[in-house]
This record gives sequence, structure tokens and C-alpha cells, in this order.
Amino acid sequence: MFNSPRSGQRYVGATTNGFGGSFVDENPLAASSVYDDGLQDPWSAAPSPSPTPAPQNNTVFNSVIADATVPAVYHRAFAAVDTAGLGEVSVNALSRVLATSTLPAATVDKIVNLVSSKPRVSKLEFFVALALVAQAQNGQDVSIEQVAALSSQNTLPEPILDLDKLQATTSTFVAPTPYRQNTIRPTPGYSDDPWSVNRYASLPPSQPFGSNTGLNPAATASTVSTVAGTGLPDFWWKRQENVKVTLLGQQGFILNRYVVYEISTERGDTVVRRYSEFTFLWDCLMRRYPFRLFPALPPKRIGGKLYGSLYRIESDNAVAADEQFLEQRRRGLARALAFVVNHPILKDDGVLAAFLTEQSFEAWRKASPVSLEEESVSKRVDKVEEMSIPSDFDQKIAAIRGKINPLIDHWQRVCILAERIIKRQEAAAVRLPPALRKSFLPTHFNLPILSPTLPVASLPGSPTSMMSNSLSGSILGLSIPPPTSGNQGDMARLTNTLRAVIEVGEPCWRGDDCELSNGVRVGLGSVAQQVQIQSELSENRTRTLMDSTLESLKSQRDLYLATRDLFIRHDRLAIDQVERLKKRIETNSVKLDGIRAAQKDGWAEEVERFTGLIERDQATVAAQLSRRVFIRVCLWHELRVVLHNRENTLVTQAVQNFAREERHYSENVSHIWKALEEATANMPYE
Repeated sequence: MFNSPRSGQRYVGATTNGFGGSFVDENPLAASSVYDDGLQDPWSAAPSPSPTPAPQNNTVFNSVIADATVPAVYHRAFAAVDTAGLGEVSVNALSRVLATSTLPAATVDKIVNLVSSKPRVSKLEFFVALALVAQAQNGQDVSIEQVAALSSQNTLPEPILDLDKLQATTSTFVAPTPYRQNTIRPTPGYSDDPWSVNRYASLPPSQPFGSNTGLNPAATASTVSTVAGTGLPDFWWKRQENVKVTLLGQQGFILNRYVVYEISTERGDTVVRRYSEFTFLWDCLMRRYPFRLFPALPPKRIGGKLYGSLYRIESDNAVAADEQFLEQRRRGLARALAFVVNHPILKDDGVLAAFLTEQSFEAWRKASPVSLEEESVSKRVDKVEEMSIPSDFDQKIAAIRGKINPLIDHWQRVCILAERIIKRQEAAAVRLPPALRKSFLPTHFNLPILSPTLPVASLPGSPTSMMSNSLSGSILGLSIPPPTSGNQGDMARLTNTLRAVIEVGEPCWRGDDCELSNGVRVGLGSVAQQVQIQSELSENRTRTLMDSTLESLKSQRDLYLATRDLFIRHDRLAIDQVERLKKRIETNSVKLDGIRAAQKDGWAEEVERFTGLIERDQATVAAQLSRRVFIRVCLWHELRVVLHNRENTLVTQAVQNFAREERHYSENVSHIWKALEEATANMPYE
């Protein structure tokens, strides 16, 4: 039953294979993980820190705007540039809105620099900027203090904006999917205690899930895997089910806060889930399919030691670190869930189907019994599947085992380098406090040292090399790189400054008919225009890289980590008692023959007792031998169908998409500078 308490330990035994920690340790959800994204030791045995407060972004501007009524034009202006619903916009977008106010470029530049020093601005910062615009249009000094005073009187001024003439975006890249929303929507049906037994006692019970074969056990049990070919339908990679996980925010009371996520799939309406429900699903899958290949969940909480050190740096930095952790966990949940829903076997699981479709998963699990027995209990292997196992199966397994550790190390480094490059382009660390100024999120730092003898371990910048560095000068053992330049934000500010230069230089001090000055001003205007286009194009490109290319690389790394964990589970759980039982059967058979030969008093009862023992042991041996075959077939299917196809086909798809997008981006950049070259060709020299 779903309401039964979860045992603290299910899988025991020490590992001697050198693979390290796994889900199948004492706590199957407490293995080492690489998902913590810069927050060390998420599976630490130390007590978890107290629940973090809900993130309060832009605390300064919270006090500026306070509870004042915001004029409708503020919302219309923000909606005009935040078409993706991200709750934030670029400095570029803010500048385009302010340009419709007919204010001097120098004033626009001053307002932009007053409200934000980062490449992107929040909705509150955007609103403060509009209030400053209204001040300037009324002939008043541009002052945030004055905006706060007007806000306290609930008289925020309305700026005059010509939004119909708002310069449309010139980028050909589509804005990223809005993964995060700033508003927290209520989630009906949730109690403070998700494991409560009585809250939904009045709900009608649903159909019982008597086995682990999904919504239709009979149909799934009769499924026979394909022996020839890939084992998957043609062009299967074009029909991958999309999964979107959106971070909604925190709910609950102060002492019982939890984060909720919105999950959107092709199976029905969106559903809202909390992290404990993800762990419940994974716990079920781990018990039902211990010999299937699927990745680990990202961690629930970071280790207390580093968590505390981050919070001691500065409260705002602590909030930023917490938000960073939640965002990386959201991405990890999306990758893990996408893997499961596209697994040829797990995608039909009944618990997974309920997780993705039931509006209240808590109510469903209280009303629905479920079997957590191993997959081999309800499924049988036919002769075709058994004969599909190659004669050199053990040699193939040994070859894969030998490659897993170096593959993890190398893909780990690929992810680190790719993220470092993208982060430098995005300039996400611009003007952050030095302690948090990193060129990439160490998403991969917590990877255990798997192969210290491998050549890659000694390479500078490799995961194993970085983990051996001193903690001096860094917060994670990683050298703090030089501050990044903040290309997108600074390029947008450069546009405003150039326009201010043009205004100051007009008219020419020699007279209005100065062709030299007029021509140079026109040329500088062209530079400002093309720099703005380049800024927006570059920003959208880096966001696309973060949401597509980098996630594909991390999915590849997760695949090899999942394979490592599969081997660990196999080594621990595939052990049986066949040989011991056979010896016991032989011993009992000898005793039975002796009793029959002696025929002492009560020998008939002894014969019956020993016969029963022998028959039970023989039945157990037959069942365990059948399980042996099932495990081999299952393992061969996962390696041949899941691992082999995903590690090759999806890489091909990701590389082709990356090459096509980079070519498209380069062509657009070339067009920008070609247009600038043509526009400035007639700039005068004398």
C-alpha cells in the first residue's frame, strides 16, 4: 500500500567493484550525486539545515514600490517586451521601451544605470525605471528616493510611452521557454503533511495496481522485445516525449515550507508536484525495476556545512545561491523525468502514469494499492528473448564496465568546459560579489573520484584534479576565474551611451551646416543601432545554448552515471542462493534415503517432512534460476536497446542541432556587421 511506512534499509552489502556510491546503498535516495550545481555534498549524513526562507528578489525595490497601485501602462509596457512570461527582461528590452518616451538618450542611460547593473532587470526594476521616466518627463530630477515617496502616497506617476512604435526585436532566435514563474499559484488538495493517511479518506478508491506492469498488466506482461535491429521503432528519436518542469515557488508555513513544480507532458493537463512526490515515484521505480537503466534524482537539499558558509557570506548572496540550487535541481528533475517517460519499458508503468496525470497524486496514492515486488516476479522470459543473449555476454559487460569510469570523467569535463564557455558569453557573474563570481556553475563538482589512476585525473581542470585543490581562494575548491565582462548588459549600455554622445555633439559648435560632424553623428547612430541588435542576438543565443545544448551534454553524462549505478545494483541484488539450496537438497535427500532404509518409529512423518523441505527448496531453486535468466535478459535489453541507442543517436541529434544553430547565429552576426560596414562607408573624413 502507498500508506505503508518506507523501510530505512532495503539493499545491503559492500561493493567491491570500485564504482562507489549508488542508489542501492542503505538509503536508496542517498547516494553521491553530481546535481548539486556548486552546493557541495547534497547527500551528506549531516542533519539538513532548516528550511530556507522564500526567495525575496530585489529587496531594495520592494521597499521602493511597496504596496502602491501600479498604473496599467506599467504592466502593458512590461508585457510588450516580456513575451515569454519570464518575469524579467534584458537591459536591451528596457532601453527599447524607454526610447519610446522621447527623453534624451543621456537621461535614458542614467535611468538604466540607476535601476540595474546587471544584464537583466526584474519587473520591479522595470517599474521603477518607468516611474523615473515619468519624473523626467514632468521636468523633475530623476531620483529613486522621490519614486519611493510617491509610492508611499500611492501616486506613482504615469509615463508617456508610444508603445505602438516600440522597436521590435531583431533577433531570429526564439525566446527560451519560461521555466520559472514569479507568481505562486495555489495547489488545491495539498496538505501540510503529504504522507497523511486521513486527509482523503472519503475519496473513492481507484483500481488496484497489483503488479508493476503499468495500467494494463496483462498487455505489458505479454510484450516481447525485438531481437533484431535497435529494438526501437524507426526514427524513434524524432518521437521523444517532451517534458517541461516549471518551478512555481515555495508553499506551506514557515516551519514546513516546500517547493512545488508544475509538470507538463503530452499525456494530459499539467500537474503540480512537490519534491517528496518525485522521491516517492523514484522509490517505487527502484523497487520494481532494479535492473533497468534510469538516472538518479537531483538532491533535495545541500549539505549543511557549505550551505551555512554560503549564508554567512551575505544574505542576498545566500538567496542567490538558494535560487541557483533550485534552478539547477529543476533542470535535473526535468532531465530525469524525460529519461523515464521515454524509456521503452518504464514509460508504461502505472505509478508513473498516475504521477503525470493525476491532479492530486497524494490523494491517488492513498486510495490506490500498489505492488512493489520486483519486475521478475510478474514477468517471464520466453525462449526467443533467452536466445537473444549473445554467447560473449559476459565479455561485453566487462568491456562496458571498463569504459564507464573514463566516460564519466570525460563527459564531466565536457560539461564543465561547455558551461564555462556559455557562462562567459552570458556574463551571468557580472558585478556579483567576488565570492560568488564564477565563470560557470560547478554543476558537476560533487562527482565522486571514480578513477584516480586514469590519465584524465591528472589533467588541469579535470573533475578529479579540481577536487584535490585547496579551498583557499574559493568556496568550492575551484579557482575563482577573472571577472567576466557582461557582454549583453554592457553592450546595451554602450548603445545608450553612444546615443547620449550623439545628443551632446548636436549641433556642431561650428554651425548647423557642418557636414563632417553631421556625418560622424549619423555613423555613430548606425553603430549604436547595430550594437543593440548584436547584444540581443547574443543574449538569446546563450540562453538557447543553456536550455538545449548544455542540457543535452548533461543528459549524456547522466546516462553513463545511470549505467554505473545499474551495474552496482546488479552486483548487489543479483545474488541468489541457488548453490546453497542445491547442497541442502542433496543433504536432505541423503537423510531421506537413510530414513526410508531404517524405517524406525515415526519414519513416515519424517519422510513427509523431508519431502516437503526438498520440494520447497526445488521450487525456490527453479524460481531463482528463472530470475537469473530474467536478469540477464533485462540487462542485455538495457545495454543493447537503451544505452547503445541513447549514447549514440541522441549525441548525433544534439551535435547536428548545435552546428545548425551556430551556423545560423554566425550568419546573423555577419549580417549585422556587414550592415554596419555599409552604413558607415560614407562617414566623412574631412
